[in-house]
Amino acid sequence: MFKVTPAAAEQIDKAAQQGGTAGLSLRLAASQAADGTISYRMGFDEATGDDIRQRCDGVDVVMAPEYIPLLDQATLDFVEMEPGQINFIFLNPKDPNFVPPEQGN
Repeated sequence: MFKVTPAAAEQIDKAAQQGGTAGLSLRLAASQAADGTISYRMGFDEATGDDIRQRCDGVDVVMAPEYIPLLDQATLDFVEMEPGQINFIFLNPKDPNFVPPEQGN
């Protein structure tokens, strides 16, 4: 199951409102490089009949079935990586570079 943190959900909602894409689902995709690292893509889109649909913290998330093996168990978060630098990040235990966040952060 894919997860969206409350911080990411809030930012996704803001982006949809500002971009005129309110009402569309958040589409996710992923690909794995030869070294095992995973790259991610996301954007607003309409769901199709083949999509896997999930509601995560108020966000409608869709993905094509072929991306489920890479995205299952992943979490989308919106965090401040460095002072003043806030970004979406994917936390995915299937990625060889995954480092679990420290508890309490």
